Amino acid sequence: MEKYSNIFKEILIKGMCAKNRIAMMPMGTNMAEPDGSINERHIRYYEQRAKGGAGLIFVENVCVDFPLGMNGPTQLRFDHDQFVPGMSRLVSLIHKYGACAAIQINHAGAGAMPSRIGMQCASSSNIPFRAGTATPRPLEKDELFFIMEKYGQSARRAVIAGFDCVEVHCGHTYLINQFLSPYYNRRTDEYGGSPENRARFPRMILDSVREAVGPDFPISMRLSVDDMIEGGNRQEDVLQLLEYLNDLVDIYDVSVCVGNSLFYMLSGMHFEDGWRADMTKKVREKFQKPVIVQGNIQKPAVAERLLSEGVADLIGMGRALIADPQWVNKVQKGCTEEIRPCIYCNIGCSHSRNVGMKPIRCTVNPDIIEENEYQSHQVKQLTNVVVVGGGTAGLEAACTAAEVGCNAFVLEKTARTGGLARLVSRLPAKRRLADLSDWLEIRADHLKNVHILTNQKATPDILKALKPHILVNATGSTSLLPKIPGLLEHIDKKEGHVYSIIGLLNRLEQFQNCEAQEVVVVGGGAVGLDVVEYFALKGAKTMVIEMMPAVGRDLDFVTKVYMDDFIKKHAVTVMTHTKLLEVQDQCFIVESQGMRKSVPFQIGAVCLGMTSVGKGIEELKDYCAENDVVFLNIGDSKRARKLIDGAEEARDILLTISSMNLF
Repeated sequence: MEKYSNIFKEILIKGMCAKNRIAMMPMGTNMAEPDGSINERHIRYYEQRAKGGAGLIFVENVCVDFPLGMNGPTQLRFDHDQFVPGMSRLVSLIHKYGACAAIQINHAGAGAMPSRIGMQCASSSNIPFRAGTATPRPLEKDELFFIMEKYGQSARRAVIAGFDCVEVHCGHTYLINQFLSPYYNRRTDEYGGSPENRARFPRMILDSVREAVGPDFPISMRLSVDDMIEGGNRQEDVLQLLEYLNDLVDIYDVSVCVGNSLFYMLSGMHFEDGWRADMTKKVREKFQKPVIVQGNIQKPAVAERLLSEGVADLIGMGRALIADPQWVNKVQKGCTEEIRPCIYCNIGCSHSRNVGMKPIRCTVNPDIIEENEYQSHQVKQLTNVVVVGGGTAGLEAACTAAEVGCNAFVLEKTARTGGLARLVSRLPAKRRLADLSDWLEIRADHLKNVHILTNQKATPDILKALKPHILVNATGSTSLLPKIPGLLEHIDKKEGHVYSIIGLLNRLEQFQNCEAQEVVVVGGGAVGLDVVEYFALKGAKTMVIEMMPAVGRDLDFVTKVYMDDFIKKHAVTVMTHTKLLEVQDQCFIVESQGMRKSVPFQIGAVCLGMTSVGKGIEELKDYCAENDVVFLNIGDSKRARKLIDGAEEARDILLTISSMNLF
């Protein structure tokens, strides 16, 4: 497209020619087999992204030294020739769609878990990967040469398998970064201390890789250009370190952070689009080599601008291509409004893999493997689907049903669809939630057989008129308000000072000027911490009260690390092991350490979680039983959980349609 001409320019880097400037970044998936081999679903996952138009596909990091260098419960391996055939098949499918294929080779170092590898993990020194993780042992000198050879052998296999590029992971607190960073590298031999010494082992590895691939094969380096922690490398330090490595590098893949600052790597929804642009441009300007910029980039206009301004030569997209593999094709066809937006929640792609030890998922894309293949099946007869509730789960169910030929009717009791996601998006740090609600509205609008009725309750008369074959209850959730003395009497009153999360979000405009005000939030879960973040950023004196031993127990692990850091930086007072006993107009009565205490405030928020909206569900069930209608209850109306759960249950309407023999 002329509008995005820079995105669709070819780029030649040594022997590799990419058809456009969009590169899919290497992201762990937990899809590999237990023995480290690639399987058909895994291959299909990459095929979808190549089919979607990306110019360069980086396959996720592979283990060069098993088991010592293993990262994750199921990680691809490339430490033996037995893995070449499977990788070769993957490369062939990526090439089939005109994309170039790169592979990232890596050693986890201190990032390896002893419980998984059956031994103590190893690193440059004895500094843990992240606070609370295992203490590694320092590698011996002879081990460094062994690992160096392992990198070279894996690079040789990459060439044999047909890859167009090999990337050496030198960031994110993996082994090479553990030598480069002074925070982790406390050695006193020739591999520690000065920048030249800290670059010595990385130089050995790059030399080994270059020897294995030859002079005309591109080598990419992923680097943390800033460790983002005290005592680590800052950007000026990294630029100096790269002087010892630059002659062996053809592409700089610019990232940030180490283990204790990983929320900068997996940057959440509050980060600006392309926020790493300045640091990326400095690498490009100093070394005059192709550079990949990344960091919450998914809007075509942002990608085009970064390329036109000379910030980088390639746009790195990771989570955005999990959300929508067809991103490039949609931009090329001028259908940018149809791009399924990543909301950078880190629930399915990160938390599911790193904590849940499951294959990655996606909050906005219920099927990251088969994508839209379900649309090839169409119902054989007239099928009416009525969805009660126009939140994200309800809209997903309605659109999915319509895309297989059903007539879908959405009954939304308010004036606008989007549900709780749209309401929460009023918080500036959660603004991207509105992107999902907006996209679902656009998707529904493009489907002629989706009919949205706003300001409409699910009355017997409307159900009788619509004659549903399937009725989906997706009425969502509301604030949980336990039977605590004074709570119902004081919460969300017109002239009061105590709010539920729903009440607070509906009156957010009245809290624009709250600097130095006393704000107390009861509930240190995800909902309460959203409120804490909002008021602390406005300069309020913020306190959070939590009955459990710690706050943030229901957060994904990236957001948990971020919020722990945020609470320290913004001097948020945290009271754990504290129970709410009574609510007064400007005071909470609590029990802490066996003592009854009074906690005054100017703004009080009771955020004890969400609960399903149960009102009306029995009437809907009765209607379905009396009229031979299949009833489904999905999303928060089933049980208050994450958006991802509602999306998956909504897509499961296909199973119901299939069980009714309608396909």
